[in-house]
Amino acid sequence: MAAVAVDSAMEVVPALAEEAAPEAGGLGCLVTLPGEVLEYILCCSSLTAADIGRVSSTCRRLRELCQSSGKVWKEQFRVRWPSLMKHYSPTDYVNWLEEYKVRQKAGLEARKIVASFSKRFFSEHVPCNGFSDIENLEGPEIFFEDELVCILNMEGRKALTWKYYAKKILYYLRQQKILNNLKAFLQQPDDYESYLEGAVYIDQYCNPLSDISLKDIQAQIDSIIELVCKTLRGINSRHPSLAFKAGDSSMVMEIELQSQVLDAMNYVLYDQLKFKGNRMDYYNALNLYMHQVLIRRTGIPISMSLLYLTIARQLGVPLEPVNFPSHFLLRWCQGAEGATLDIFDYIYIDAFGKGKQLTVKECEYLIGQHVTAALYGVVNVKKVLQRMVGNLLSLGKREGIDQSYQLLRDSLDLYLAMYPDQVQLLLLQARLYFHLGIWPEKSFCLVLKVLDILQHIQTLDPGQHGAVGYLVQHTLEHIERKKEEVGVEVKLRSDEKHRDVCYSIGLIMKHKRYGYNCVIYGWDPTCMMGHEWIRNMNVHSLPHGHHQPFYNVLVEDGSCRYAAQENLEYNVEPQEISHPDVGRYFSEFTGTHYIPNAELEIRYPEDLEFVYETVQNIYSAKKENIDE
Repeated sequence: MAAVAVDSAMEVVPALAEEAAPEAGGLGCLVTLPGEVLEYILCCSSLTAADIGRVSSTCRRLRELCQSSGKVWKEQFRVRWPSLMKHYSPTDYVNWLEEYKVRQKAGLEARKIVASFSKRFFSEHVPCNGFSDIENLEGPEIFFEDELVCILNMEGRKALTWKYYAKKILYYLRQQKILNNLKAFLQQPDDYESYLEGAVYIDQYCNPLSDISLKDIQAQIDSIIELVCKTLRGINSRHPSLAFKAGDSSMVMEIELQSQVLDAMNYVLYDQLKFKGNRMDYYNALNLYMHQVLIRRTGIPISMSLLYLTIARQLGVPLEPVNFPSHFLLRWCQGAEGATLDIFDYIYIDAFGKGKQLTVKECEYLIGQHVTAALYGVVNVKKVLQRMVGNLLSLGKREGIDQSYQLLRDSLDLYLAMYPDQVQLLLLQARLYFHLGIWPEKSFCLVLKVLDILQHIQTLDPGQHGAVGYLVQHTLEHIERKKEEVGVEVKLRSDEKHRDVCYSIGLIMKHKRYGYNCVIYGWDPTCMMGHEWIRNMNVHSLPHGHHQPFYNVLVEDGSCRYAAQENLEYNVEPQEISHPDVGRYFSEFTGTHYIPNAELEIRYPEDLEFVYETVQNIYSAKKENIDE
């Protein structure tokens, strides 16, 4: 070996593994190489953990180079899981071999749990207590999360079911962590005025799969502040704000100097960076997420005000938030320090309206009504967050296409974290859970919680007693039905009663009347909906009425529909259906059709063969016509 040039680490390892022993002559020349050279070879990215394990067992010198806390195992960890390195400090002592083992074990546990979810929860939404296995896992949570991210990042159109449940689990884990952080944040004293931090928690909770951090958002704001300082320097090169450091809580006291800061801010935000209020798409939840406000450079009054407030305060201008009805504002004090002030001693700033400065009368003109002096008062962080979440709650109630009501669920969680005894919202949350089929334990405990305050509800509004009673009765009936359920319904295409069914699960279809693209995930030999639905959908006007097969389809717009056979046709140009529940039913998209996962195939065991025949006939014939 000593006489042969070493071209790669992979040439060294087999030689070591096959030939080396402590007393082998050939090994002696290799191990006499400088430690840095050997370490460089062993850190080659093409070597696996198994390779390093075999190398370290050959002799004491190599075993010492492969020590558990050394560079070799650190490199193995880094190459395998690069995203985890940000969690380690360069100065910390780390047993990298042990970390590798723990991370590997966490990955296996994660995959085991993800694989079990389809069988356990195929027929219903994942219940609130469905994540109990995850909460009891041993080892660092970041390792488990990292494996879930690895599953989500798997290339190609395969493993759709794994990705579907990995996403749900990751969503839950991150939301629980964020909600705990928010609750701790809300315990801060009233004079703790980190409005931006609170807004970021809301952003993170509603977007748990996005990489959002206060540090990153603050860095983007700092870059805006640098531009403001550059402009401010042109106005007044000796302005005291130019000397402020990051995190400095100093304030500029002179009104004229404050005015110079606001002028510079308005120029940078609205003229240079083109920030503006989103009048065209006002009722869009993205307008309330701070990371989206910075990316899209638009928002609604409250989010634009928080951005404006944060920048102004870091430059020494003590603006304050005003929970003005219908239009969130900021106020800027014009009175002398220590004097008794009223609402006329402030200028009000409309960050949504390009930083326009308003008088009291102009504020009332802005919303078209007279308001009391109390509504011009400053509000604390909790009240600001309450208004932000209230806006999200209103948007969640308006959701139409999103049948998971995710925004409504998230905003209810946030609101109840701040105000846990809001009876109306507890009832709304319970009704929502019942509607979505999220039944077990937690939702039932939610009803029990409502029952615990039933006395209070009756005192406030005796009419609510009936609503609570209905929810409890509804829950008990569901639990009884669940006890009576037996097995799964299997539908065979060969069954005589299914002879009229023309299409199969997994086929990409087009609706003849409405033109939408969809994929079939279930079928019935005749319409199984109730008389009211049949009447409302005007099914009787169809040539074959309700006495024809109907299909459950996932539509490209995110909705789920029940379509008559006569209204569907093969899509001659099949494409992936962008629907959040595709992975719940299918494991892979082939380019022409979807392959059902194990649970769906159990229910339709003969459909896949028919799908193959259909694809062969429809798409192969089309290809032949094109070739001709």
